[in-house]
Amino acid sequence: MNKVLAEIFVPVLDYTFDAFLPLESPMSQVLELLKKAVMDMSDGRFIADENTAICHREDGTILNINLSVYELGIHNGSKLMLI
Repeated sequence: MNKVLAEIFVPVLDYTFDAFLPLESPMSQVLELLKKAVMDMSDGRFIADENTAICHREDGTILNINLSVYELGIHNGSKLMLI
């Protein structure tokens, strides 16, 4: 399975972490995994809901969760934001 290493920023926690994202996976699955991981790591300070989204950190463009990581052009070093 091919993966890329992306930087994920969570502004509500002022916290950044790195995550390996599988290129073939739809972003909807990746988003669910990231939400669970951040909720676990934050000891309940981050509460994800159906409005939680992932976007490009540089310009705030929300990613289409129906596309795969590959189709979205995410690559090693991409900077994303969980809002």
